[in-house]
Amino acid sequence: MDISEVHKNTKLIIDGTLYNVDEYEFVKPGKGRGIYHLKLRNLVGEGSVDRVFHSSDKLEEAPITANQMQFLYKENDKYIFMDNQSYEQLSLTEKQLGLRKSFLKDGMVVEALVMNDQLVDVSLPNFVELKVVKSEGAGKKETISPQAKIVVLETGYSIGVPTFIKEGDILKVDTRTGAYVERVGASK
Repeated sequence: MDISEVHKNTKLIIDGTLYNVDEYEFVKPGKGRGIYHLKLRNLVGEGSVDRVFHSSDKLEEAPITANQMQFLYKENDKYIFMDNQSYEQLSLTEKQLGLRKSFLKDGMVVEALVMNDQLVDVSLPNFVELKVVKSEGAGKKETISPQAKIVVLETGYSIGVPTFIKEGDILKVDTRTGAYVERVGASK
């Protein structure tokens, strides 16, 4: 594929390693060829690299298939997912999931990327609903700005929320930023 066809979240094989394009920038100097700056995240190992390509460069797109998988459970540092069609179980490590592990609930269906029968990445829904399992009272301070407190969600993730949130409340959380969006269910 031509470098000009690359965009954010394209999966590439460079020097035998599978990468995801996290950031993409095109620069056209006053004279000469265009330059493409790519920030690449290693999908099999760990870490990221910055690479520069010229407008005439060709890259190898990874032979990835996307399908629906269901999160089953966590075993040690591995998160186990099941293919909804073949019932085959594949896993990702905690490092591969990063912050996304904080939003996985048993039975959640995700968009999974598989290459050569190996799970390489998953995409969560943009928003998830999680229950508050621990909430401490926020101290009342004299201030004009709204107050916030920290609560712990059912997945173990800690998040800043308004002071009216209580244990048992169901919260809508943005999985891309990890931020509180709204309360969708109040505790009884």
